[in-house]
Amino acid sequence: MPTDSTFLLAALFLLLAAAGWAMGRFEERDEEDAPPPLNIDYLKGLNFLLNEQTDQALEHFLKMVRVDDKTIETHFALGSLFRRRGEVDRAIRIHQNIIARPDLGAEQRDQALFSLAKDYLAAGLLDRAESVFTRLADGSRYQVQALELLCGIYEQEREWEKAIDAGQRLEVLGGKSLALQIAHYYCELAETAASAGNYAAARQYVKNAQAGRPRTMRGALTRAHIARDTDDHKTALKLYHRIIDENTYLIAEALPEIVAIYTREKQVAELEEALQALLAKHPDRASLVAYTAIVNDIGGIPVIDECVERYMLDEPTLGEFVDLQQITEDAANDGDSAFAKVRGALSKLAANTPRYQCQECGFSSQRLLWQCPSCRDWETQRPASRVQFDTVLQHSITN
Repeated sequence: MPTDSTFLLAALFLLLAAAGWAMGRFEERDEEDAPPPLNIDYLKGLNFLLNEQTDQALEHFLKMVRVDDKTIETHFALGSLFRRRGEVDRAIRIHQNIIARPDLGAEQRDQALFSLAKDYLAAGLLDRAESVFTRLADGSRYQVQALELLCGIYEQEREWEKAIDAGQRLEVLGGKSLALQIAHYYCELAETAASAGNYAAARQYVKNAQAGRPRTMRGALTRAHIARDTDDHKTALKLYHRIIDENTYLIAEALPEIVAIYTREKQVAELEEALQALLAKHPDRASLVAYTAIVNDIGGIPVIDECVERYMLDEPTLGEFVDLQQITEDAANDGDSAFAKVRGALSKLAANTPRYQCQECGFSSQRLLWQCPSCRDWETQRPASRVQFDTVLQHSITN
């Protein structure tokens, strides 16, 4: 099986071949323009390679091969190969070597700068990568690519103001909408402002987010949280109810908040009425209401308890472990809480399993993440399905 050294040797032989080709070209020139013979240099470079002295070999070939229109693509190919192999230091040296050439054309210099910035990015040197990409974004044929990569850097560094600016410029230059992405940038700023108690700024950021993407659910949820935190319970309930009415996947976020507000205000009857209206309009959401109640250990509310009981009775996985029908009948006869105990056990088990999963890459988490940390896409997570109970129960048995 090829080793890293094998790949490196092959890569360096590319430069060796380029040097041979260049030598052949030089021999066609007039005698006064011809460089000294390269045979000895070949042997020196080959000796470094055969002795696996790769750093010395790279340095030797970089000095030996002139960067011109005929050989520059070989340098770029080699630098790209090193970066893909994780040899970022070597890629940086190659691209810096290209940039240092005084006779390099503007287009080739931009290409070398773009490659160097990608090297920095791969090495985690975000400040250096940002500096070079910013230069290229101000006017080069790599302007669009540079802005795209700058958005990624600003997301990692959580510099949302810069991300908004880069995103808006990218919309103009790239000709595609980034409304969803930019709306999330504003929501990030809103959440930061709200956590600092600056609710006026937070509300303005949410308005900016919804101006570009009016139906952004994160914007509505952030507004609801701001109303909750400022004790505007009427507005909070209105927004939370709208969220669960319009968007299924946010029931898991909004329902616990609704229950908490109604309970705190001692309005359980109103809560019952609101949930019954929701389920009458959207009967297909009963299972998600039940799942949310189980993982958040919400009980004592008749309409929710009914959803949970029906959900558990319909869950085929649970039937393999407990006789829920018998437990239900026993509980009805003697008022025992066996059913509640099973439900409580499931709540504890479910609390330790992923609740959300990215629809693009499959990344799982216990809380809602607006940007997937794996594939970096926005708003791709959805609540875990009931199939997750297979994992829960298997985990409980093996442990």
